[in-house]
Amino acid sequence: MLTGHCLCGDIKFEYDGPLGPISLCHCSQCRRASGSAFAASAPVQTVRFRYLAGGELIREYESRPGKFRGFCPRCGSQLYIRVDAIPGILRLRVGAINEPLGKGPASHDYVASGSDWFAITDNIPRFDKTRRTNDPH
Repeated sequence: MLTGHCLCGDIKFEYDGPLGPISLCHCSQCRRASGSAFAASAPVQTVRFRYLAGGELIREYESRPGKFRGFCPRCGSQLYIRVDAIPGILRLRVGAINEPLGKGPASHDYVASGSDWFAITDNIPRFDKTRRTNDPH
């Protein structure tokens, strides 16, 4: 069981299922949304995800047709991305999870559109776009 919350704690959640591969997305949308060089997320099954508090507070921003970024309206914490074309899956922002994950990132995605001020220095696989077949970006 994984639990998590936004920065202010108004929105709390739990997830009782396998956490998919963690990806570090360097696309321009994720960089802008996170205010950093990349955003870290992992796919989770919506049927195994539930809000413990504040689910009604979630706001979504449609960053492109059919792609929604869920966040807390009070503190601005990003919590997930969901895509209409991939029902049943959320890309959960792993920074919102409380517990140790027991694994690190599996890939750097969209490195071709990455920032010029951050150098990737690890040996994690890199993809100009993504390795996922159901790409939520």
